[in-house]
Amino acid sequence: MAREFQRGHKAKISDLTAGTDLYVGVSIAGPGLTFDISCFGLDANEQLSDDRYFVFYNQPKSPEESIQQLGAQAGDSESFRVTLDRIPAGIHRLSFTASVDGAGQMSQIGPGYIRIVAGGEEVVRYSFTGSEFSTERALMIGDFYLKDVWRFAAVGQGFDGGLAALLKNFGGEVAEEEAAPEQQVPAQATGAPGFAPPPQAAAPAPSFGAPAQAPAPAAAFAAPPQPAPPQPAAPQQQPVHSAPTMVGPLTTPPAAPYGQPPHPPQQPGPPSYGQVPGRQPGYGGQVPPPAPAPAPYGQQPAYGQQPPYGQQPAHGQQPPYGQAPGQVPGQQPAAAGAGLAAALQPYKEAPTGARWTPQNQQLMRVDLSMGGQAVLARQGSMVLYQGKVDFSYKGAGFAGRIVGNATGQEMQLMRCTGRGQVFLAETGAHLHAIELQGDGICVSAENVLAFDESLQHEVRRIEGHGIPGGALFTMQFQGSGTVIVKTHGVPVVLPVTPTTFADSNAIVAWSSASQVIISSQVRLRRNAYPGHSGETVNLQFRGAPGNFIVVQPYEV
Repeated sequence: MAREFQRGHKAKISDLTAGTDLYVGVSIAGPGLTFDISCFGLDANEQLSDDRYFVFYNQPKSPEESIQQLGAQAGDSESFRVTLDRIPAGIHRLSFTASVDGAGQMSQIGPGYIRIVAGGEEVVRYSFTGSEFSTERALMIGDFYLKDVWRFAAVGQGFDGGLAALLKNFGGEVAEEEAAPEQQVPAQATGAPGFAPPPQAAAPAPSFGAPAQAPAPAAAFAAPPQPAPPQPAAPQQQPVHSAPTMVGPLTTPPAAPYGQPPHPPQQPGPPSYGQVPGRQPGYGGQVPPPAPAPAPYGQQPAYGQQPPYGQQPAHGQQPPYGQAPGQVPGQQPAAAGAGLAAALQPYKEAPTGARWTPQNQQLMRVDLSMGGQAVLARQGSMVLYQGKVDFSYKGAGFAGRIVGNATGQEMQLMRCTGRGQVFLAETGAHLHAIELQGDGICVSAENVLAFDESLQHEVRRIEGHGIPGGALFTMQFQGSGTVIVKTHGVPVVLPVTPTTFADSNAIVAWSSASQVIISSQVRLRRNAYPGHSGETVNLQFRGAPGNFIVVQPYEV
């Protein structure tokens, strides 16, 4: 019987099936809508570092055929064959996506799903509907991801923009459309696959599956095997980039000399290049007429005296050249044309399919609708939220307050519930999401910003002598979930060895399996003299290979 997943649910593939030759079926439809359903093969940084692992209608398989697009069949809008044991080591994630081809948005779709079939039996299904989305035009449905072993995650994350925006988000490049060669019907779009026939193999493909099976588009998308016909499209791309950006704008303004490429500025440049002493390699023959140059550039004599700026137009020479939109810096004409949207583009919200998503080094977003569990966060750490979110006080109880006050590990927490996204931050500290899957980590309470309520946490005592109180304390987190750790600056993670020592004021976290020993360098003879090193209490770490410590470039 197939397991029903909700958005945010994850599982090891080995817990679902013992097979590695899998059938992945996707169903998505909407009135008057057509969809592009694709699979992105991403590297460890979740980037499309190799375009050959972008499997879509125009490239139906990866080089070694570990990922194959099979077409609409067995009741699915699109289907794929994934052979996990043949996927190259450089591919760490397979992201299955759907995007609207043309007008429309994801709120218009009806019930859909992604399912995995192994050995003819459906082992998992994740269903979704259009009511979960709004104006998004693309959807990240589900992922296979490698973390020690291959796992599956139900993502269900909407994405602004279409297939091109998804491609750019994953680090790919959008190519110009090429002329379609002769029609060629792919052989894969015939019934259910023999390696893992779905139970619904006898069911016909629904009406919304027509775009994937229609002979005309299939023939046009099967173009890649014939390289000869697309050649005429190449000359059409060159004038698009050369004519408007290089030739047109540079012939009119006389201010082109600062930072123009060597070839176009020769027309307007001769009168004005004499002002810059010998730093334009391609303009040496144009030095004789320097007389007209002082008039337009008389207000900026410093630029003429610093030759390197002639070769670096992206800096101090930009302000006077607002009237030259075709110059190399490029940022000026783009800002003038695109306005505020272009200026704010680098700071847009980062959309991903994960429950916890860093927006930058100091801001973390959690999607409460994924995972179906509450989040405990430090009181006052919310800076923004979207959707229906409820914030309530989370008390530690009488015993918890007593322990917290006595050990210095008390956390003032709030409970965040609902369906929406909450953005968390605190005093500009760097934030790091650490996902636990049955393992544990020790973190001082003052370095914890938030964590999933599913995690178990308790105060842990570190015995020692020669320090005030005779012991140190820390918080230990265990279970399955994520804890957000905050640091001053960018931390460093080091493996635990028998000679690993850390300052107790700079240590942030360590693996809970590590053995911690307090090393005190306080000696009576040393303290009899004024002044000492200041490094009197350190923590020594021991443990098996695989244990770690996290240290920040800052002492509390």
